[in-house]
Amino acid sequence: MSNYKTVFFTLGILQIILGISMSIPIIVQVIFKELDSSFFGAGIITIIFGVLFFLANLNHDKKLNLQQAFLLTALAWLSIAIFGSLPFIFSNLNLTITDSFFESMSGITTTGSTIITNLNDTPKSILLWRAILQWLGGIGIIVMAITLMPIMNVGGMKLFKVSSNDSSEKILPKSKEIALRLVLIYTSLTLLCACSYKIFGMGFFDSFTHSMTTIATGGFSNYNESIGYFDSTTIEISAMIFIILGSIPFIAYIKFLNGNKKIFTSDSQIRSFIRIIIFSIFILLLYLLFINKNLSEINLIDISFNVISVLTGTGYVTKEFDNWGSFSLVFFLILMFIGGCAGSTACGIKIFRIQILYLFLLNQLKKNIYPRGIFIIKYDNNNVDDKFMASIISFIYLYIIIFFLITALLSLSGLNFITAISGAATSISNVGPGLGSIIGPNGNFSQLPDISKWILSLGMILGRLELFAILVLFIPSFWRN
Repeated sequence: MSNYKTVFFTLGILQIILGISMSIPIIVQVIFKELDSSFFGAGIITIIFGVLFFLANLNHDKKLNLQQAFLLTALAWLSIAIFGSLPFIFSNLNLTITDSFFESMSGITTTGSTIITNLNDTPKSILLWRAILQWLGGIGIIVMAITLMPIMNVGGMKLFKVSSNDSSEKILPKSKEIALRLVLIYTSLTLLCACSYKIFGMGFFDSFTHSMTTIATGGFSNYNESIGYFDSTTIEISAMIFIILGSIPFIAYIKFLNGNKKIFTSDSQIRSFIRIIIFSIFILLLYLLFINKNLSEINLIDISFNVISVLTGTGYVTKEFDNWGSFSLVFFLILMFIGGCAGSTACGIKIFRIQILYLFLLNQLKKNIYPRGIFIIKYDNNNVDDKFMASIISFIYLYIIIFFLITALLSLSGLNFITAISGAATSISNVGPGLGSIIGPNGNFSQLPDISKWILSLGMILGRLELFAILVLFIPSFWRN
């Protein structure tokens, strides 16, 4: 394994960081008198494995090639999910290994699906750990999307390459500087969100944990009723603002700080993202007006909140939107697939891929009308060549195929149609709650068979790592190269 020393050296560092992070819930255990050995034991085990990986690979090559980048990406998320499940296993919640891994994977992939049936009475330390997992998963995916994925050219992410001089033999020479700035921006937004929640009525603990899962667009809450528990319009508006801030490309913040003050209004992806939100709210408002015929029964804040939460893959809920009629269910299912912007904490297919696919279809129609015409597809003043277009189309095609495959597997495991199809969508799009009475807005995933939970966990990591980053590892030729 000498060729992969850099990979395991980096994994060692990540595990040490994860183990140290487990000391934070210990402080909460002391404050709330929840003392047990769950986090201490889990932290020690995680740090020991991290130190062993670190020391065994000290003589690693400082360069990271393309093959190693793919392997590191997959193993990083998988190892964090495994070691992140230890506090759940050691806790007094009596969770099985399957349930613990599911909760951990849901956290680190910022999915937000939970198997904990009574969040209101769950120990504060566990609630904090869930929030920490999502927060780490959020910053992890941002750094990866801006530094690694453009080099790996996963699903057209090459479009967001920071420098044209980067090569697969040296992943982003400025990656350390970029990563540091991203962490500072991400942390600042988290603190602003926490202050906002505290000002509008949340307690200190709730504001701290919810701010981490809001910016990460993860959706883990401390209550069964999610954000609806607080029954506060100001908190919901604050959540919507910070969910949107977490769902736009974080590279835009860096460009803004570098002097591009118009980036938030000039970026094509951000503009389309906002248009989709407004359009979706308007469509649902018209639909609910049509079926209710009573304006007083319709709450625009509820509509807006749930549209933004589902579109961005956050998964917070304020109302049981699956009671809004069959059209609403289909519409929210579509929003799950679309997702937020690339280079953000949001999930789904991503706005830029939807935009480029639309431009491609429009271009094909023009070619049918003018067979001899030459039409060049441009996205944000960049030419979209055939190779890039093939990357986008293959990603969307594979996304749909895997969605139907997961749906079929969930059906075979014994789930009904609504639970299977929405469960598949919510896992691969990393949304959180599904649809129906079992895994709907106010339900949870505890009642599902263990095999279903493992299938959903696979869907979560596939969706979070943009499919190809995982699937390429199963191609024999990849390892021979």
